[in-house]
Amino acid sequence: MPLPPQAAQAAEPTDPPEPEAASPSGQDKRHDRDKLTALGGLAALSLDAMASVAYGPESIVLVLAAAGSYGLGFTLPVTIAIAVLLAVLTASYRQVIAAFPDGGGSYAVAKTHLGRRTALTAAASLVIDYILNVAVSVTAGVAALTSAFPGLYPHRVLLCLAVLVLVTAVNLRGIAESARWFMAPTAVFVLSIMAIIVVGLFRSHPASTAAAAGHASVVAQNATGVGALLLLKAFASGCSALTGVEAVANAVPSFRAPRAKRAQHTEVALGALLGVMLIGLAVLIGRFHLRPVDGVTLLAQLADASLGHGFGFYLVQFATVVLLALAANTSFGGLPVLMRLLARDNHLPHVFALRADHQVHRHGVLFLALVSAGLLVASGGDVNSLVPLFSIGVFVGFTICQVGMVRHWRLERGAGWRGKAALNGFGAVLTGVATLVVTGTKFTEGAWGVVVALPVLVLVFEAVHRAYGRIGERLELGRIPGPVVRRRSTVVVPVHSISRLTREALAAAMSLGDEVLAVTVVPTDPDAEDAQAIQALRRDWELWQPGVPLVEVADAHRRLGRPLVGFVQGLTAERVTVLIAEVEPVRLWQRALQNQRGVLIDRALRRHTDAVVCRLRLHM
Repeated sequence: MPLPPQAAQAAEPTDPPEPEAASPSGQDKRHDRDKLTALGGLAALSLDAMASVAYGPESIVLVLAAAGSYGLGFTLPVTIAIAVLLAVLTASYRQVIAAFPDGGGSYAVAKTHLGRRTALTAAASLVIDYILNVAVSVTAGVAALTSAFPGLYPHRVLLCLAVLVLVTAVNLRGIAESARWFMAPTAVFVLSIMAIIVVGLFRSHPASTAAAAGHASVVAQNATGVGALLLLKAFASGCSALTGVEAVANAVPSFRAPRAKRAQHTEVALGALLGVMLIGLAVLIGRFHLRPVDGVTLLAQLADASLGHGFGFYLVQFATVVLLALAANTSFGGLPVLMRLLARDNHLPHVFALRADHQVHRHGVLFLALVSAGLLVASGGDVNSLVPLFSIGVFVGFTICQVGMVRHWRLERGAGWRGKAALNGFGAVLTGVATLVVTGTKFTEGAWGVVVALPVLVLVFEAVHRAYGRIGERLELGRIPGPVVRRRSTVVVPVHSISRLTREALAAAMSLGDEVLAVTVVPTDPDAEDAQAIQALRRDWELWQPGVPLVEVADAHRRLGRPLVGFVQGLTAERVTVLIAEVEPVRLWQRALQNQRGVLIDRALRRHTDAVVCRLRLHM
C-alpha cells in the first residue's frame, strides 16, 4: 500500500522549498557558494549537449551517404529540422523549469499530470540515458585520444576508468566545483567550433584537405534516390545531438537563488549555442562538399577545411577529446538530483536523498560511477558497442515530458495556453517518431537491451515503493500514535575485562535502564589459562564493586554471539537493551587492529532477538 504524503515526509525528512525572492541568510549564502550560477550551469550541465556536436552532424551524414552525393545534399534540411526540434525542446524545458522548480524534468511533469507509472517510466528512461551518457562520453573521448596515439589503444579500458575516477572525484567536491574545473574546456571547445564556422563562411574553398587525404570515402556510388525512411533515419540519428538538453531542467535545485531564472537562462543559452553550432557546421559541410571517410571524423575535416592543417586544427582536436571525455559531467549533475526525487517519493532507498558537504548527493554520484565503470569494463572501452543504446532513453523522456506539458496547459488554461499546448504537442509527435525510428533501426544492434531495461527499472521502483509502504504500515507513519507508556527495561552490557571502557559502558547503561546486568561468556570446560582469567575477572569485580552484578554465561563452543542471544531471550523484562562498548581508533588503519567482537555480537543479536542494540564508541 503506497504511503500517504504525510508518511513519506515522516519516512525521510526533506528540505523545505526555497522561496525564490527571499533574502538569503548567512548560512544560505554559504550554501549558495556550493551551487551554480547561469554560466557555471552552462559549464557543468551542458557538456553532454555540447560534445554531441562532435558526432551529431556525422551521424546524419553517415546515413545520407547511403544515397550518394545526392543524399548528402539533404544534410542541411535534416539539420534544420533537428534545430526546429531543439527550439521546441528548449522552449518546453524553459516552461518545465518554471512550473517544476524542484527539478526532475520529465519525471516531475509526468508524476503531476500523467500518473505514477508513466512518471516511473520517464524516470527509468532518464536513469538509463544518464548512465549510458557517462559510458559513451568517456569511451568516445578515449577513442579520440587513442586515434591520435595508437600506442595507448591496448590500455583503453584503464584510460576510461581513469577518466571516470577523475570526473567522479571532482563531482564529490560539489557541482559548483565541477563547474569551475570544466568551464575552461567548455569555453575552448565552443570558441573553436565558432571559429571553424566564422572562418569557413569567408572561404570560397577548403584551406586544406590533408586530414582526409589517403582515406577511403564511405559514400555509396550510383545512388540517386532518397526515400522518406532514409530521411527519418538520418533525422533520428542526428537527434543524438539533442541528448543533454533536459539536464538543466532535471538539476534546477543545483542553481543559486533565484534558481528557476538562472536555470532558464542556462537552458536558453544552451539551446542557442547548440542550434548555431549544428546549423553552422551543416552549412560548411555543404559549402566544402565534405564526405564521410574512414578513420577521420567529419569535425576534423571541417577544422582542416576552415582553419588549415596547423595549430587551429590540433587545438580543435584536443578540445574535442577533452570535452568528450568530460561530457559525462552532465550525468553527474542531473542523475543524483533525479535519484533524490525518486528517494523522496519512496521509489529508491532514502540514502539517495541525503546530501553531504558542498550540497553533494554523494550516494547518487557513487552509484552512477560504479554502474558506469561496470559498463566500461563490459564493453571493453569500445564506443561502438554502446552508441546503439544511446539516445533511446532520453527520447522516451522527451516524449513523456511533452505530453505531460500539453496536459499541464490544458488544465492551467492561462494566457496563450493553446499555442503553448500546440508547441508541446508538435514536439511530442517529433520526439515520438524519433523514438520509434531509433528503436526500430537499432533494435538488433543492442537497443533491445534498453527496451528490456526500462520495464525492469520500473518494476524495481515499484518494489522499493511497496517495501516502504509495508514499513510505513508497521511504523504507523502518518497516524497519531497511542499514548507513551513507560516500560521497565533491562540493559545488558557484554564485558570481557575491566577497563575504562567497561566503566564508561556501565555508566551509560545505568542512565538508560532500570536494571543493569554485566554479562561475560565463559567456556563450559575451561583450560588452565581460561580458568585463571575467569578467577582474575571475578576477583577484580569484587574489588571494584561497580554496583552491577556480573553474570557468567557458559558455552561449550567458546562462541560470543549465540550464548548472549540465549541469555537475552531468557530475560522477562518488557524492554531489553544491549550496550556494546567499543574503542573508536584515531586512524583509519587502526581499525584492522580491533578484534571485531562487537560486530559479531551485534549481528547475532539483531538477527535472532528483538533487543535494542546500542554501540557505545569511546574516542581515543
